[in-house]
Parts: sequence; C-alpha cells; structure tokens
Amino acid sequence: MRADAAQNLRTQAGSLAEYPNTDLLIVGHTPARLVRQQEDVVKRGFVENIEDLTVNNNDFRRVIYTAHHMQLVLMSLGAGEDIGEEVHDESDQFFRIETGTGEVWMNGVATAIKDGCAIVIPAGVRHNIKNTGRTSLKVYTLYAPPHHANGTVHATRADAEAADEHFAGKTSE
Repeated sequence: MRADAAQNLRTQAGSLAEYPNTDLLIVGHTPARLVRQQEDVVKRGFVENIEDLTVNNNDFRRVIYTAHHMQLVLMSLGAGEDIGEEVHDESDQFFRIETGTGEVWMNGVATAIKDGCAIVIPAGVRHNIKNTGRTSLKVYTLYAPPHHANGTVHATRADAEAADEHFAGKTSE
C-alpha cells in the first residue's frame, strides 16, 4: 500500500489506541472498527430441557432467558384462553406448541395447531394464539429481538395486560 494511502486510512480510522479492545477492519476501501469481546467475559448461554420446562410451566408468561438479540419465553394458556391479538413491529416471533390444541391467527386467517407445530410470525403481522382445547395449551416462544423485560413473570393474562414492561437492554448474563 502506498504511504499516502496508508496515512489516509489511519487518519480516517482514528487512533486505535483510543479503543483498546478493537481491531481495524477494512471493508472495501472503508476503515471500520471491529469490537472484540472482552477475553474475561464468558457467556454461558442457555441449555435446558425446553419440553420439560414448557410442559411444567403454569404461568401465562415466563421469560426464562434473554440475550441481546433473542428472548426465550414460556407460555401457558388455559382452556378457551388466548394471548390477545397483537402486532410486534420490531420483533419476529417463533412459537413451538408442546401440548394442547388451538388456532393461530395471522392477519385474520386461522390455522389449526397442536403439539409439535412450529409457527413463525414476521414483524408487523397481526396475530393471536387461541387455546381451543379442554386442557392447557403449553408453548414456548422466541422473540428476536427481545420484547419483554428480562425475568418477567405474569401468572395470568390479566397480570400481563396490567403490566407496563418492555425490554430495556438488560439480559440474563
């Protein structure tokens, strides 16, 4: 690289000494900072038997793990209960049905669901999940990015509706 071009890149990138945990990354001809994770930060992640956790959950909503870009939530809907029609403008959502039967509504269209079903709801889609069975509908859901405050537990839908909580950046680790 020519000396003047190298000096130009150094000038555009600034002094890396100001950013001790970064490396210089060249994307095309543009310098950018690539942030390295601190070496002493070790995240454990989440490894559990999700089926057992879901089947044994009796709370309407229980946030069990929150990362920066995704959140894992357990839900239990009693016979005839639904989550309530909603739209998440900023979050995609995945549901997995562990036990029970019901319907998922997306943009006014109902589809029957039962244990083993997976559902993906893109951001901006009006949706609802209804328990049409006689026993609890047990599901887990992933929000990407997170939607609820880390550690949130709502025993009932009424508790959830009364709460004013949202993800504010606090994660499980």
